Amino acid sequence: QVQLVESGGGLVQAGASLRLSCAASGRTFSRHVMGWFRQAPGKEREFVATISWTGTSTYYADSVKGRFTISRDNAKNTVYLQMNSLKPEDTAVYYCAASDPGRPTLVWPRRLNEEYDYWGQGTQVTVSS
Repeated sequence: QVQLVESGGGLVQAGASLRLSCAASGRTFSRHVMGWFRQAPGKEREFVATISWTGTSTYYADSVKGRFTISRDNAKNTVYLQMNSLKPEDTAVYYCAASDPGRPTLVWPRRLNEEYDYWGQGTQVTVSS
């Protein structure tokens, strides 16, 4: 089992940048596909980005493609989300998630909530216009 703790959220103006971090506990981090999701008020949680075990493959939601970058440092048990050119519509609680290593390895990209087994508590990102 892995525990996830997000950090780095905050209040910024439109056009600014933020980098979210997600620190994972445990010794199996490098075997987990990792993802970022977000949930805006009154909306369902939605997929943002995902990254493979080694970090060589990434996939993004259309709404963030070209602005957000997901990366990971397996030596530090940490996954990141670099968010540039932020927009007011990016305002949401951002969640880090880990997919259990026991899931079929050929499923890629993992974009659904139910494809992830472990979740952090979330970090608030607010973008003012």
